[in-house]
Amino acid sequence: MKLTSAEAAKMLRKLNDDLEALRVRESASEVFVAAISENVEDVRPEYDFAKTREEEELLAGQIRKLKHALNVFNATTEVPGFGMTIDAMLVYIPQLTNTRNRLAAMKRRLPKERVEAGFRSASNIIDYRYANYDIAAAQAAYDEVSNRLAKAQTALDLVNSTVTFEYTE
Repeated sequence: MKLTSAEAAKMLRKLNDDLEALRVRESASEVFVAAISENVEDVRPEYDFAKTREEEELLAGQIRKLKHALNVFNATTEVPGFGMTIDAMLVYIPQLTNTRNRLAAMKRRLPKERVEAGFRSASNIIDYRYANYDIAAAQAAYDEVSNRLAKAQTALDLVNSTVTFEYTE
C-alpha cells in the first residue's frame, strides 16, 4: 500500500492508541479483589494472558514496521528547494524556530533600558542596560529567519501530504 507521511503518522497514532488501550484493559483485569464472602469465579474479570501477549506483540510489530518504513522514507526523500532530506528538515525546523525565538527577543529590546534596582533600592545609582547590537539588524534577521522557517514548514508539509512511499502491512 502507498502512504504519505501524514497518513503514516495517523496510522501510527491509531496503533499506539490501540496498544495503550490494550495495556489499560490488561492493567484493569490482570488482578482483582474479591471479598471473602464472594465467589471468586463470579467476580473474576475476563482476562487471557497468552492472548493479550499475542495482541501486544502484533501491535508492537506493526508499529516497528511502520516506523521503520517512515524512517527510511524520511532519510531518503529530499525536500525540494532545500537540498536536505526530511529527517534533516526535522532537525533544521526546530533550529530555525529556536533562532527565530531568540531574534524575537532581541528585536523587541530597547536600545537603552533602565535596570530595576532590586536589592539596591536605597541607592541613588541608576543602571541602564544597552543593546550591544543594531536592533534594526536583529529585526531584519528575524524577518529573514521567519520567512525561511515558513518556507521550510510549507515545503515539508507539501512533501508529507503528497509524496508517497510503499508500505506492506
